[in-house]
This record gives sequence, structure tokens and C-alpha cells, in this order.
Amino acid sequence: MTDRAPERRPPAGGPRRTAVPLDETAKQIIEQLQQDGRRSYAAIGKAVGLSEAAVRQRVQKLLDTGVMQIVGVTDPLMLGFSRQMMIGVKCEGDLEKIADDLAAVEAIDYVVITAGSFDILVELVCEDDEQLLELLGRIRAVPGVLSTESFVYLKLRKQTYTWGTH
Repeated sequence: MTDRAPERRPPAGGPRRTAVPLDETAKQIIEQLQQDGRRSYAAIGKAVGLSEAAVRQRVQKLLDTGVMQIVGVTDPLMLGFSRQMMIGVKCEGDLEKIADDLAAVEAIDYVVITAGSFDILVELVCEDDEQLLELLGRIRAVPGVLSTESFVYLKLRKQTYTWGTH
């Protein structure tokens, strides 16, 4: 698979991420991969005016710096998981610490500190209601969590990652 980008990279970054300056070519490479994450380095090179080796090098740098990940995105409901949901969490205390504690729960795949009605939003996928109940208990047991509100996904209508670059 030398002609394709790596299938998966762990997310980069620590507690605080800062913007990485990108030139126009890097932005074009990202946009090519947002359209098709399996696009070959040769095809990307042709589109952006670089050699396959140069594209490979630039993609690796984008992965290493945490600017992007290349992953296979699925619809969990189509794979047999019966529950996917967003959970709004109201908290008191250190939001960064609470968010880190929630992010450490393997079944939670998305954690974001927000402004508005909820302090933190988490997204998770469960095999069944029994697992959901267990995970809700774990979330509510995190020190600083005051309350939760669950938003169960009934059907995925749109999910894209093609917002481009600027």
C-alpha cells in the first residue's frame, strides 16, 4: 500500500492545540483527502502539481503534526450498534479536568467543552441499552458532573468532513 495514505493515525495534540500555518499546497492536499481519503499520492500529486514522493512527505507531516487524521468513517447504526447519542453534561469545577476524565472513557468517542446550556458534550456508541445505562453511570460518577441530558440518534442523515481549509 505504498501509493495510499495510512489508514489510521492516533489523534495528536495535548490539552491545548494551536493552529499550524499551512501553505496553499498543503491546503489543496487536505481538500483532496477530504473528498476521498483513499486517493493515491500519485493522483493527489497530479492535482496539486507535486511528485508522489513530495505528497507522501507532506501528508506524513500533516499527520505527525496532528493537522489531520485519515480514518474510515462508518454509520454505527448500520454496523449493528443499537444506540448512538450525544450527551450534554452540566458541570462545576475544572472543565478541562472533567473533559479529560470523560475522554479517558474508551466508549466515548467525542468530547468538547462548549458554551451554552451544557458545559461539555460527549458522543458515544453503544451495543445496547444495558451498555448505555452502564456508561451513563460512569459519566455521572465523574467528579464535577452535575447532570446529563441524552440525545439519542434515530437516523444519521448527514455526516461530512469536507469543510475545507482557509
